[in-house]
Amino acid sequence: MSRLVRRYRSLPIRARLAMLVAAAVAFAVAAVSVTCWFIVEGRLYQQVDDELEKAMGGPGQIQQAYIALNNCVDTPQRTSPGYQFQDRYSQVVTDNGTTCLVGNSPDKIKVTQADKDEIKAGDIRHLYFRNGTDSKGNDLRVVTRPLGSTTDRTTGQPGPNVGLIVAANLKGTHETLNELALILLLVSGIGVIGAGAAGLAVARAGLRPVDKLTEAVEHVARTEDLTVRIPVEDDSEDEVARLSRSFNSMTASLASSRDLQQQLIADAGHELRTPLTSLRTNIELLTRSEETGRPLPPEDRKALLASVKAQMTELAALIGDLQELSRSEGQRGERVQLVSFQDTVEAALRRARLRGPELTITSDLEPWYVRAEPSALERAVVNVLDNAVKFSPDGGTVEVRLADGVLTVRDHGPGVPEDELPHVFDRFWRSPSARALPGSGLGLSIVARTVQQAGGEVTLSRAQGGGTVATVRLPGAPTPPPEAPETTETLVG
Repeated sequence: MSRLVRRYRSLPIRARLAMLVAAAVAFAVAAVSVTCWFIVEGRLYQQVDDELEKAMGGPGQIQQAYIALNNCVDTPQRTSPGYQFQDRYSQVVTDNGTTCLVGNSPDKIKVTQADKDEIKAGDIRHLYFRNGTDSKGNDLRVVTRPLGSTTDRTTGQPGPNVGLIVAANLKGTHETLNELALILLLVSGIGVIGAGAAGLAVARAGLRPVDKLTEAVEHVARTEDLTVRIPVEDDSEDEVARLSRSFNSMTASLASSRDLQQQLIADAGHELRTPLTSLRTNIELLTRSEETGRPLPPEDRKALLASVKAQMTELAALIGDLQELSRSEGQRGERVQLVSFQDTVEAALRRARLRGPELTITSDLEPWYVRAEPSALERAVVNVLDNAVKFSPDGGTVEVRLADGVLTVRDHGPGVPEDELPHVFDRFWRSPSARALPGSGLGLSIVARTVQQAGGEVTLSRAQGGGTVATVRLPGAPTPPPEAPETTETLVG
């Protein structure tokens, strides 16, 4: 049995569907055929019973039965020339088993104990129907009718109870039923075969979109061509259409992700090329001076080493930004905590003041609690402040304010041109006027991504009177939830 189940499961879906349809139709046809056969059998037997009952109740039959019995008494088992029962089996039987054939009865009907019991009961209104056989084994439909007791002609005393048994040969009935069974079998077989063929055709038609989907998947796996799309009717809402739409959406997302990945790699390669080229040039100068025995002047050597150090710092920052962008959503979700936004901004301000000691950085911070990844949120705030420090003039002022979950950072630098504002959060995008300054062009992109993952939004706009205003909005509350402590705590789930 288990082997059959395994073989069934190994078949293609269309073959299994065709087999299921054929099995269902076979079951239905078998049920209908068997029901039809039993109904016809019952009707045919009822027809035979009606004819026997009509023959049993004909005029003069009872009198002829008594005549046949009297003749049998004179000459036992002798056929009486009396009333004809129209080519039916007919005989008179006593309750003690004496049998007398009536008329032209073809053969003797086998008498059962049930017949004798009915005759002995003597209920002349009751007819007892059964299936039986004659002495040659032919199938008969038999009816027994008690006739009451007889009277001895010599003594005048009551004799044994007698009954009349009439039977019809069932050969014609059985032939009709056999023919019906053959017809039903043929029709059922044709129906099952047709149902299997129709099921296979329906399965092929229904699974044609699945075949297309399979071909598309195999094509993508073979060629890595993510532009493949499966045509789907707009008004179709069945499971296959939903699967096709999901596949198209998946391939579109994969194609977009691959394009972004390729763009990221290309941009990263471009950004890495400049500091690497500068590093190589500086190192070659140092190496050549050592090889030729002509050392560089101390001032030039010091400046060269400072340049190497700055370029290495820039490379480290760029690599850190790339690692931040490459982290998956699941890795970020596992580190989400309840964070004091005020404490995060204060920590970022301490780092910003170290990077811009010549600047005046003012702050007005109110308590606010958010759910975010602490290190990523602090990095985002640091990037915003670094951007303000970088573009502030010497001796300038950076104003930082946090109120109701809105962080604003304003500098008094040259500001961002209106036509460049839509691109400030793009990866590796740098203003033409700022390309000489250090940076990778990823800082604001990381800010936008971190803020969006925390459920907030970030904008950059020109400030009145000059400069730029960066605005970060994060959902939260001025006080921590009652069930959570004020310190950071990893969330479950």
